[in-house]
Amino acid sequence: MPAERPVWGSTMSETVLFIEDDQDLTEMLEAALRREGFRCLDARTGHEGLAKERTQAPNLIILDLMLPDIDGWDVCRQIRTRSTVPIMIMTGRDDLVDRVVGLEIGADDYIVKPFGAKEFVARVRARLRRATEYARPRQVRSLLDFGEVQIDEDRHEVRVRGETRHFTRKEFDLLKTLAENEGRVLRSSDLLKHIWGYDDNIRSRTLDVHIGRVRQKVERVPGAPRIILTVPCIGYKFVSPQRAA
Repeated sequence: MPAERPVWGSTMSETVLFIEDDQDLTEMLEAALRREGFRCLDARTGHEGLAKERTQAPNLIILDLMLPDIDGWDVCRQIRTRSTVPIMIMTGRDDLVDRVVGLEIGADDYIVKPFGAKEFVARVRARLRRATEYARPRQVRSLLDFGEVQIDEDRHEVRVRGETRHFTRKEFDLLKTLAENEGRVLRSSDLLKHIWGYDDNIRSRTLDVHIGRVRQKVERVPGAPRIILTVPCIGYKFVSPQRAA
């Protein structure tokens, strides 16, 4: 993958919403964040968290999976129906399946208890930097036009053979990243790091699933792709439909 990717920026005074019923843990982490200039809100149940997410517009949500009313999976799903706010799952369940499920339903990060306050603050900062960069206007083309596939960044819209197709945020980011590097092979590990913020490969299944979903929306025959190609043992590349024809 080409070097020189955009540098993620950061701002302070963001609001972090904790949806966590462990009061002692929440107070400890909130104290660490407040020392760094963050504003903190907390909710002890899933329903209270959903209400505060709607009314307080937090910049980041820290979400526990084990809540007294509804579980964190349901909270995450409901938030994702209306918002792209970054969600960091915080749990004591260190299971690979749980991590993959969390990412698949829309979480952006996953931190397993126990962890140190310094690591926690660093991960909050990193996640907010990525969210800030996503919202910041970039000096790139707002419309990527490949004939039968058009990617409109300003409208967050993809048109395939004249028909507008719905893409989730991650699907859109994945397609746009591949298209911006048309003809170049992008390593799977680099795509995971750039789009999901992960350095390790245990989440490679997440990338494969998203590639499959994007192919379903842009390829004429998803089982025989001609636009988004797999490069064995390396990653993927985008080939303009005009060249693939």
